[in-house]
Amino acid sequence: MSRLTELEMRRAALLARCEVQRVELAQRVAALHAPGGAGLGALAGGSARAARHPLAWIAALAGMALMGRTRDVLTVLAWVRTALTVGARLAQLLGLINTVRGRRSARRAGVAS
Repeated sequence: MSRLTELEMRRAALLARCEVQRVELAQRVAALHAPGGAGLGALAGGSARAARHPLAWIAALAGMALMGRTRDVLTVLAWVRTALTVGARLAQLLGLINTVRGRRSARRAGVAS
C-alpha cells in the first residue's frame, strides 16, 4: 500500500466522521428550537426561569467575550482575587478600629460618670 493510498483512505474516513458529527449537530440544534419543553430551558438545568435570569445572560456574554483569551482571563481573575483579599483585610482592620474606639468611648463614659 502506497503512502498516497493510505492518505486517501484516511481522508475518506475523516470525511465520513465529519458527516456523522454534522448530522448529530443538526439534530441537537433542531432539539434546541423545538417548540416543546426541550428548548433553551433544558440548557439551564431544565428551568426556563433560570434561562431568563439576567445574571445568567451576563455571565454567558462575559464568558463568550473572554473565550480564547486565556491570559486576559487569568489576569482579570488575579486582579479580582487581589482586590477581594485587600477588601477582606480592610474590613477586618475597620472592625478592629471600631472595636478599639468602642472600648475607648465606653471607658470615657465610665470615667465621666
